[in-house]
Formats: sequence, structure tokens, C-alpha cells
Amino acid sequence: MIISVLKESQDPRVALIPKTVAKLVKEGYSVWMESNAGARAFFTDEAFQEAGASVHSRADILKESDILLCIAPPDKEVAEGLKSGAITILVESPDPNSGLADTLTSNSTKGFSLYDLPRTTRAQAMDVLSSMANIAGYRAVLIAASHLPRYFPLLMTAAGTIPPARVLVLGAGVAGLQAIATARRLGARVEAFDVRAATKEEVESLGAKFVEVEGADDNQTSGYAKEQSKEFLDRQRAVIREHIAMADVVITTAQVRGRKAPILVDEEALGNMKSGAVIVDLAASSGGNCVRTED
Repeated sequence: MIISVLKESQDPRVALIPKTVAKLVKEGYSVWMESNAGARAFFTDEAFQEAGASVHSRADILKESDILLCIAPPDKEVAEGLKSGAITILVESPDPNSGLADTLTSNSTKGFSLYDLPRTTRAQAMDVLSSMANIAGYRAVLIAASHLPRYFPLLMTAAGTIPPARVLVLGAGVAGLQAIATARRLGARVEAFDVRAATKEEVESLGAKFVEVEGADDNQTSGYAKEQSKEFLDRQRAVIREHIAMADVVITTAQVRGRKAPILVDEEALGNMKSGAVIVDLAASSGGNCVRTED
């Protein structure tokens, strides 16, 4: 059986690394890589070949592959070029309007998305979303710190004392908790909000203050927050506006599975923010938590 990886058109990640290739080869699979498939992830063709993979052209890979591994959904040319009976396994979720499912079906091929695995304990070993969310939460704080025109930590100098930056994290899931931990390590004062009351203990254990809004529907769907009522959302925005106005950095991570991300930072909140304040919106791909966000 041939397991193959193509070079991603935009994403710098690669679906297999040499360490994993070696495990697959040991199990008896043939692994084919397109030339420079791992270059932007800092893995050379030579590293893959040393692990047991072979380098082939894109045309040969499409013609011979039994399983194609991808980060982003393949384009129409790739989907149409797969041999009949092949399987495509993706990390990201395809746009439902892209026609990819129809293309695969018409070509007698199948596609699976790891993005759609439920985020439960039983599926944890295959949960690629949580590992990526961890990285996103960490990076969000670094991006914010590099753009904020002041220090994160408390600084005491001969010329006076500079108070710590105030960071507000909206959404205390995997990305939000990592953002809280990273901002605290950099010395910021951190507040966090989440509709799930169960996250309060986790937020406070990381040294942040939990912002409470009463009346949330606290049920969860596969580890995601549930969509809330209009009354709660109105009350939530009013409370959050007060905290946004005091924040130097706002990091938003709130997403609802299968729905557009809720607007947490509206025009009024933006208008009341400090001059020079920074927003990093990690929900951009599903519409964004900030009204001005563009994916």
C-alpha cells in the first residue's frame, strides 16, 4: 500500500514527518513524498529518504497513491487526479460549498477530515485540533506582545514604576488557557471569560481572574461551547465591553462548532478601547469574534 504526501499550496506544515515515515515503513507501507513537501516545515527530501520514503512527481503520486495525506483540503485538480478507490485524509475541514465531496464521490474515492473528530477523551489520541490550538494560544500572546507599544510585565526603574499590561482572553478552551498561561509568564495581569462555568477553576489555577456573566447555557457539544440565547449574549456583551475598555490586549478564541463565531467585540467596544490596544482574533476562520475581523 502506498501512502503519499503532496506539497501544500499555502500551508507551511507537512502531513508526515521523517519520524512518522520511519514507523510506517517499518509496518510495511511504502511512503511517497512530493519533492520539497516538507521544506517549509524544515524537513528536507534527504531526511525523508533516510527515513525510508521515496520522492516522486505529483503526477505519479496521484496515479499510484492508495492513501493521500493532506493538511488543507485538496483542490479540484488533485481530487480529480486520484486513482479510483483512493482515500484522502485531511487535517482541516473542507468548505461545504467547495464541491470536494462530490468530486471525490464521482471519482470513486473517499475523504476523511480529522477536524471533525469529536473532542472527547476517547478521541484524544487523534485530536489534532487541540495540539494546534495550544500553539495558536501561545503564538497569539507573542504576536500581541510584539505589537503592543508597552511592556507586558511590571517594571520598576529609577525613573518610576510601569504597571503590568492588562490582557483579556475571551474563551477559555485549549487556545485560551494557553494564552492565559503565556501572558502570565510574560508578567501581564490577565482576565478571562468563558460561558462554561467549569472553566473558572482552570482559569484561576493559571493565575487569571475569571469574568462571570450569569445565565449561560452550560451544556457542551463534543468539548465545544453551546450557542447561547440572545438575552444572554446581550448581557455578555455589556459586561465584556467594560473589561475590553480597560484592556491593553484582547485575545479572542470563542467558537461554536458548526456555526459562525459569536461577535464579542462590537463597534461600541472597539470605540471604547485604549489607544494602541491590540486585538488578536483566533476565531477569524469561522467569522471572527471581532466585528472588524477579516480572515
